[in-house]
Amino acid sequence: MKKPVQAALCLGSVVLAATGCSSRGAETTVGSSSAALAQAGDPYFQTGQDTLQRIMAQQPNTNHAKNVILFVADGMGFPTITATRILEGQQRGVDGESNVLTFESFPYLAASKTYSADGQVSDSSPTAVAMVTGVKTNNGVMAVSHNVAEEDCRASLDNGAVTTIFEMAQAAGLATGVVSTARLTHATPGATYSHSPSRDWESDADMPPEAIEMGCKDIASSLIETPNGHGFDVAMGGGRANFLPETAADPEDEGKTGKRTDNRDLTREWQDRNDNAVFVWNQQQFDAIDPATTGPVLGLFEMSHMKYSVDREKDKGGEPSLSEMTSKAIDILQAKAGDEGFILLVEAGRVDHALHEGNAARALNDAIAFDRAIKTATQKVDLDETLIVVTADHGHTLTISGYPERGNPILGLASWKGEPLLGDDGKPYTTLGFANGPGAMKDGVRADLTNVDTTDVDFLQQSLVPLASETHGGEDLGIYAIGPWSHLFQGTVEQNYIFHVMDHASGISQRAAGAAK
Repeated sequence: MKKPVQAALCLGSVVLAATGCSSRGAETTVGSSSAALAQAGDPYFQTGQDTLQRIMAQQPNTNHAKNVILFVADGMGFPTITATRILEGQQRGVDGESNVLTFESFPYLAASKTYSADGQVSDSSPTAVAMVTGVKTNNGVMAVSHNVAEEDCRASLDNGAVTTIFEMAQAAGLATGVVSTARLTHATPGATYSHSPSRDWESDADMPPEAIEMGCKDIASSLIETPNGHGFDVAMGGGRANFLPETAADPEDEGKTGKRTDNRDLTREWQDRNDNAVFVWNQQQFDAIDPATTGPVLGLFEMSHMKYSVDREKDKGGEPSLSEMTSKAIDILQAKAGDEGFILLVEAGRVDHALHEGNAARALNDAIAFDRAIKTATQKVDLDETLIVVTADHGHTLTISGYPERGNPILGLASWKGEPLLGDDGKPYTTLGFANGPGAMKDGVRADLTNVDTTDVDFLQQSLVPLASETHGGEDLGIYAIGPWSHLFQGTVEQNYIFHVMDHASGISQRAAGAAK
């Protein structure tokens, strides 16, 4: 394939390409009118000029951040963002390549280094801990320092805990919330309130007896046994089984019971803590919540993780979308916060799960649902006083490759001028693929995709290294921000820096310290 011809521009004294273009006598300056340039009428050139003017007009917002919303799409690296942008546009019948997702329009962007204290590639627990506590820790642990090894209960109890920004906010009198499409006891939401040496200790049934005897808590019980008043004002996601005893029938899934072996019904304990506290598990109950009078609210819509976005309508009891949960959570928090403000975590947890399965279609559709939740939030809050941060915890091995033509279906076969592009084995390939995962070749032979509908929601993209579950990636990620002090997100930063900007903008740690005096 021919390489594109590189165009040359001379702007002022800057020579941008060696084509004989001289700066001598040039009067055009960067940022000035480009009407004299031959390409001034080109739409791409004009888009560049418009972007320049928009960025030059930006003014930092140094207001106090009354509210903070941290959006995390689990596993959403840059390739996933690009593919999501294209698919979202193509689903709407517009140009996917030039499409702009809601969070991509935010004015400030930084790159996040995601390694953990002991890992070149992280899992979701230390990355979440970094964002909500300001320190890096080890793979596999929840809100404890890097001095605590995984599953070391004693070390976690001996001054191993680190305080989360949500705990600080609760101590300072702010309203707090956590929303996820994963289990509420999973790595990212769990890191906001649990100080466990193992991310896998989601219920007491998951813990070794000696850890229970020492006094370590399972993650679900940590949500209930909060040291700060009633704790969260709203907590919604999946993971019902970790809150119900094994003797209790699940309200939705016939024949199934909870997991807990200690006979505790944590959903009942949640309701008993406050006269207005409620537990909901289906769409009808969710819709009936009155944010002005109800709360704290615990919503557990599945025994395990919530449904993927494309499968949500099949749920027996019905379950709200991520956008609906975000909207309801903001309404509840605004009603409870008064003048104090609130902090909210919203996680699209199942982007990660679909990528582990090598299933790009479900991953991208969940990422689209994530972007819709962000749009909902921007429409419900005052951005002059609300800091919104959008990021991910880690990436994955998804790739976008080949030479497909503009407008080619992002989930389809890589094609040029309507003809599939072929590998050296004479077989077509998809634009999206994985470096490892379940879609690898069998017996050294790659499957022929000629008559396969690769846009089907159940299709698994091909991968290079065979693994039952595709792995995380260790690349840097994007941090997109808007609102007070969002301009502090610049350059390449450590992932734990996210906490420090949120805290600086809101003053939460100082307010918590003041409340403790």
